[in-house]
Amino acid sequence: MMRLRLEIAYDGTDFIGWARQPGLRTVQGELEDALSRMLREPVQLTVAGRTDAGVHAGGQVAHFDTAAEIDCDKLVHRLARFLPKDVRVKEIRVAPSEFDARFSAIRRHYEYTLTTSRYGAEPLQARHVVPCRAVDIEAMRAGSRKLLGLHDFAAFCRRREGATTVRELQRYDWERRGELLIAHVSADAFCWSMVRSLVGAALAVGEGRRTPDWMGGLLDQRSRSSEITVAPAHGLSLMSVDYPPDAELALRNAQTREMRTVPSPDGCCGG
Repeated sequence: MMRLRLEIAYDGTDFIGWARQPGLRTVQGELEDALSRMLREPVQLTVAGRTDAGVHAGGQVAHFDTAAEIDCDKLVHRLARFLPKDVRVKEIRVAPSEFDARFSAIRRHYEYTLTTSRYGAEPLQARHVVPCRAVDIEAMRAGSRKLLGLHDFAAFCRRREGATTVRELQRYDWERRGELLIAHVSADAFCWSMVRSLVGAALAVGEGRRTPDWMGGLLDQRSRSSEITVAPAHGLSLMSVDYPPDAELALRNAQTREMRTVPSPDGCCGG
């Protein structure tokens, strides 16, 4: 068996998210169906991050195992003819057997794009840019900085039974490009709706409805906060995923499977 690593891009507008669902159009479904037809064997993809309905990707990563003999460059070219226009496999390469698109990942990078233009999003950008009111970007930056580090982000996450909400937020900052505002958000992993909730909280600060200290105080909550308005899905894009060197893949897989906990002030671990 050979393990193949895929880099994938898609416009999520017309998909019901990444994960395959019976009778619904999903990114995973389109890719697995195309690959299965071409390779004449069942293909099941493991993905770095299961994006929600309407969320886009420029650098999603997935892997699968196959017994077929593959020319990676030719397969990329053939997939361009088999796949619909809103999803593309940009690269395929052979990966070590220890590589796991989900568990080997050390960092995921998202961007969220807003526009403060008085007429809303440009028509050519409307599928991935969200209109907003004029905001105080410095206040948003101040509030976002208060969330950096290893914390329990329960206030920002939809609850999933048995899933931890502890994450290490490694980057959360804002860039202005003319009338566009772009949030850069990076973490070891994200829980369900976390990035869109982070953006929604920052917008409340930028619009003057909340303070930067309020944003940091949300970390004290141990359940999803009703004070946060989740930002629309179509402004969000998964841009890239980082992985360790091949020699460290097995160790990373083991570390990821361990339950995350937040260090307590005395240096021990709290749940």
